[in-house]
Amino acid sequence: MKRIFNSREFKRYQVSSLYEARGAISSGTIYASYTTVFLSHKHDDLDDLKDIIGFLQSQYGVKAYIDSRDPSMPQFTSGETAENLKNRIKQCNKFILLATNAAVESKWCNWELGFGDAQKYKNNIAIFPIKPEDTFDYNYKGNEYLSIYPHIAFYNGTETYRDGRNVQRGYYVCAIENGINTITPLAEWFLSR
Repeated sequence: MKRIFNSREFKRYQVSSLYEARGAISSGTIYASYTTVFLSHKHDDLDDLKDIIGFLQSQYGVKAYIDSRDPSMPQFTSGETAENLKNRIKQCNKFILLATNAAVESKWCNWELGFGDAQKYKNNIAIFPIKPEDTFDYNYKGNEYLSIYPHIAFYNGTETYRDGRNVQRGYYVCAIENGINTITPLAEWFLSR
């Protein structure tokens, strides 16, 4: 199982433009057939952001929203910014923190995570852990988040469930509920609202 991904590990999925992801998610019919995801991130993590948006959209058909390029956001951070972010988080079906080391240390990412937790609870929130390339997992600054929040992990198909069945190769949302580890295929997690 891989719990923490390397930076640029998803670069083959990279989108060339963030234009579509920067637009506000609305309740209109255009978004009714998509699972919408508020993708919290550190604005400096542009390459990983493009990679993950491409991965989520191409592999799971979700519609990602990012605030960093949203033209409706105020030019300077203010209380209006916070209100807009609250509304966007509420509008989206899911919340994912692109949890790079920089995002884990960001006051805004942590604020978004806290608000997202209050709005999305355990079933609609997940951490996508990303560490710098060529580093060890123990150097990842968000390890404590992995024990608090559901997180996205990759199972290579050699693991088994408690009853002995093989876990299929793929991406899962892992959570600890009442001291028991549970996994949900990422595709199923996106479909559950």
